[in-house]
Parts: sequence; structure tokens; C-alpha cells
Amino acid sequence: MTEQQPHQFERGTDGPKVIVVGVDGSDSSFRAAAYAGGLARRQHALLAVVYVQPVMAAGAALGVPIAETTDEIAEGLVAYIREATERVKGIYDVRWEFHTFRGDPFSGLVTAADELKADAVVVGASEQAGHRIVGSVAVRLVKAGRWPVTVVP
Repeated sequence: MTEQQPHQFERGTDGPKVIVVGVDGSDSSFRAAAYAGGLARRQHALLAVVYVQPVMAAGAALGVPIAETTDEIAEGLVAYIREATERVKGIYDVRWEFHTFRGDPFSGLVTAADELKADAVVVGASEQAGHRIVGSVAVRLVKAGRWPVTVVP
């Protein structure tokens, strides 16, 4: 008689079940969302669209309403995504959810991928020149080595 092991969560054994994509309103993040949407559709996976709201203590100290601005960005992204999904409804059906996390983009995406039990993470290539020196979010996610990461140009 064989001893049965208790069921444990497995990542990526039957194809991805949750694909996390980071969006920030940039063209490359929208291309990443489109690519991730195609993956989710073909794999019958949940597409978790994640916006990481920056926390800017310096701006808040000066009286700048940062939270309101980033909330408006998140609302705009949700509206844009809803419009896009309505245009292709019946042609391409994708299960999706929108999540907002606070923090820097790297930490926010790591938290999102962990909490949502992501099987894959998709991000757009950085459009900022300074990331060649400091390192982009995409490179940091790849180096974390916790999920397959796809970087969309």
C-alpha cells in the first residue's frame, strides 16, 4: 500500500492557470497586456492585470495629492481594459481581473504574483533610459527566478 501525500499547490504543471501582467499606461505595458491576453485565452488561464500605484512620500509631504492621481490612473486603465474586452467579446473571450497594489513596480509585481499564485509574469520592456544603469523591473523579475517572465518590447 502506498502512502498518499497531502495535496500541495503546484506551479505550471498543467499549463498556466494565472498569468500576471503589469500595466502602467505605457505603450509597452499595453502591448504586454495584449500578448498576455492571447496567452491567457489559448491556455484558458485567468489574466490578472496589475497596476502598481507608486507611493511617493516626498510628493505627499509637499501636499501633492498623489493617491488621487494614481487612483485616477487605475480607474482609467480599468475603463480602457473594459472597452478593449467589449470590442472583442464573442471573438476572443478571456477571463480577467484587475488588481491594484501600492509600492514600487518591482515589489508590487512580486507581491501580486505571490498573492495571486502566478504561473507566469508578463511585462513590457522599460521605456526609460535610466534603467540601463539601475536595471529595469523586467530584469529584476527575471533575476528573482520565481516565475517564467516574458518581456514584451
